[in-house]
Amino acid sequence: MRMKFIYGRRELLSGIVPSYTDPEACIRQIGELQKQIPSLYALLSVNACALAFTHYPLAPAWLTVGLPGAMIGLCVVRATHWWHLRPQSISGEEAVKRLRGTSLLTVLFSALFVGWAMKLTSYGGPFEQGHVAIFVAITVIACIFCLTHLPAAALVVTIIVMGSFLIHCFTSGNSVFIAIALNTAFVTVVMVRILTNNFLAFLQLLESKAEAQRLGEENQRLAHTDSLTGLPNRRYFFQRLDALIAASATGNAAFALAIFDLDRFKPINDTFGHTAGDRVLEETGRRLSAFAADGVTIARLGGDEFGVLIHAADRTADAVELCNRICTALHAPISLGETQVVPGCSGGLALYPSAGRAADALFDRADYALYHSKERKRGTTTLFSQEHEDAIRAERAVEAALQSADLAAEMEMHYQPILDTVTDRITTVEALARWTSPKLGRVPPDRFIAVAERCGMIHSVTLLLLRKALADAARLPDDIGLSFNLSSHDLASPETVIAILAAVRQSGLDPRRITLELTETALMRDFEGAQKAITLLRALGIKIALDDFGTGYSSLNYVHRLPLDRIKIDRGFMADVESDLGRSVVITILDLCQNLGLDGIAEGIETTEQLSAVRRHGCRYVQGYLIGVPMPMTDLLGGLRGAAQAEPVSA
Repeated sequence: MRMKFIYGRRELLSGIVPSYTDPEACIRQIGELQKQIPSLYALLSVNACALAFTHYPLAPAWLTVGLPGAMIGLCVVRATHWWHLRPQSISGEEAVKRLRGTSLLTVLFSALFVGWAMKLTSYGGPFEQGHVAIFVAITVIACIFCLTHLPAAALVVTIIVMGSFLIHCFTSGNSVFIAIALNTAFVTVVMVRILTNNFLAFLQLLESKAEAQRLGEENQRLAHTDSLTGLPNRRYFFQRLDALIAASATGNAAFALAIFDLDRFKPINDTFGHTAGDRVLEETGRRLSAFAADGVTIARLGGDEFGVLIHAADRTADAVELCNRICTALHAPISLGETQVVPGCSGGLALYPSAGRAADALFDRADYALYHSKERKRGTTTLFSQEHEDAIRAERAVEAALQSADLAAEMEMHYQPILDTVTDRITTVEALARWTSPKLGRVPPDRFIAVAERCGMIHSVTLLLLRKALADAARLPDDIGLSFNLSSHDLASPETVIAILAAVRQSGLDPRRITLELTETALMRDFEGAQKAITLLRALGIKIALDDFGTGYSSLNYVHRLPLDRIKIDRGFMADVESDLGRSVVITILDLCQNLGLDGIAEGIETTEQLSAVRRHGCRYVQGYLIGVPMPMTDLLGGLRGAAQAEPVSA
């Protein structure tokens, strides 16, 4: 805060501050005065006792006992009051009132003491009168020193005391007293000048401290603020989370942690550029800030991820409803010049203490719920539940088994054929991993692949399975190719891509017979890196297929820019392939393939009606249980031989 002072043009000593209006500074003045004023009252009391003692035999008792006794009693009361005062506990407004009251009391006390001293000059000889002069001089000096931090009062006291003393000395006609008065006045002027400088230095120190505090607060604010969105950042978010946990630990008070992630931010960022991505994040921050309140903390955690702390979440339904309103607000279109984009948003919500009592546990469970929303309920918020907790424990069991497994012995490859509907021949087989754990039994591929990705084992698992598939493919007829799935993490790792190329070369298999299938998620992780990896793989002759097309982040821009060979139409469209909507989607994708010169493969063909429908729509390649179920290579080869022997007979 910046100090505000009021200067009057007609004030004494070049505008010494008579009125100090900053409440915070007044509190600091009170604190400094508390150290000095009790000493002032003590000095006045001792000097009054000494003066009364020397005049006791000469002056009336009311002047040497009664009046000084009353004045000393008042000094004791005021000194005791200041001694017990606690400046830090009073408000700024109260501090201003106390300073004004102190100034008024100081004027009254100074007038009372100097009037009493002047009255005593009528009694006694030159020694007693000299004592009065010393009393007046010491009183002035004491007031100046002890009221350094209240200069208005010090100046008024000086004027009253020195004015009375000068008038008395000059009217006495005694040259000695006149000299004493002038000498005392000169010393007083010098000391007032020192008081002036000291108080101005005090004001400058207060202002410097206030400026330093302001800068410190500003730096702290900047350290806790995301520069792009203006929202609090990750550091502040976790500090508030720790504070909430500490505050809630004793009473088990419930609060909620939510994580939100934009569903289509990366495609927008890659398609329209980083400037457009920043614009989306800025608008997202603006919309989220509308939900911030005393009981709600919102922060940007990084990238397109945002965190929300709901400080009081006694009603779970209210927390879920707030999170869904946030998702709805972030689903509204964002204008990028003449273009509008809809980034969308999904959320994960975890409640304290049911989902965890530690910050990392609570955050991880909210993140797991977010992952569940992304996979199954995009655009909404998922509340972490016991079902999710059981799934986490199961995943941990899979991870533990995976890390201790003899993967080479426990994993094997099954193969599902892809049919050319024009020639009615199998042209490719897709390699599908199977893992039978001695501890867990048969583990579905989607489970152990996801766990391998999270625990960092996916690269070694991919290379192991690829070598197995390449070895099996060497047993296939030369006109049948091998299709193998890569993880999204594999394509993002240059080391893994190089290892894949080395494995293909070492296998001796013609690279032109190999197709590597990539998901759209793999491309979304790092499009530029994926583009380079695909170019490197195709340079060896390997074909590239885009798997599960039509779901997730499908972008025609990506398909156009990537050197693809095949597009596999997601099996989800096959269930409705005979409906108007399903038929339109499949025909559109097949037209896209034809225009780009790509092979279209329909996945999930399970009925003859589906097979007939995709044939009518012009789809040449099909895959599914109707064509053949995944099986070991030995069984597949047996089926191929049987088909080859039966072909002349059917002819």
